[in-house]
Amino acid sequence: MAINYQLAKFSRAYGNASQIQATTLPEVVFAGRSNVGKSTLLNALLGNKNLAKVSQKPGKTATINFFEVPGCYYVDLPGYGFAQVSLKARQEWAKLINGYFDQKRRIATVVTLVDIRHDANKLDVQMIDFLRDRGLPFLVALTKADKIGRQARLQQADSLRRQFELPDDVRMIVTSSTAGDGIKDLRRAIEAACREA
Repeated sequence: MAINYQLAKFSRAYGNASQIQATTLPEVVFAGRSNVGKSTLLNALLGNKNLAKVSQKPGKTATINFFEVPGCYYVDLPGYGFAQVSLKARQEWAKLINGYFDQKRRIATVVTLVDIRHDANKLDVQMIDFLRDRGLPFLVALTKADKIGRQARLQQADSLRRQFELPDDVRMIVTSSTAGDGIKDLRRAIEAACREA
């Protein structure tokens, strides 16, 4: 299934899990820390730099945003782990995210975003463990690869795979929204996941 990304559009934003409407299409879920470049990567994948709002303040998005893409939905979860957000706000986000995953939904894959420049963060490990515990299909997109050299990318990708204890069958794709690295590979992996969902 080749997706026509030019037809992608914003669908709905939900601030409460009980409001999220059922869908029949596969859902591709994007999860990551607040400053990992999730909105920028979404826009690169969708070929529209203005579709997902890129916040100047990490941690500002507090809703689950659905983007309608021909044949599937892209689901943008609130970023997690931003220290300057209140405890109450973080608890609300956790409730919202858990509430989404508790529903019976047709999840094709979860794209877990991790900043390639840093070692595994406790929250990233928790997210991957959460997905594993629930038996959800996922892949890892390493973001901001343009900020380090090519050799360092390979070394850091290998290191992160070991730190997350990921088997070889879990895809890990090195990406740069700025330079376009890995975007085609990530699209292909998403399209394959949607075909199998």
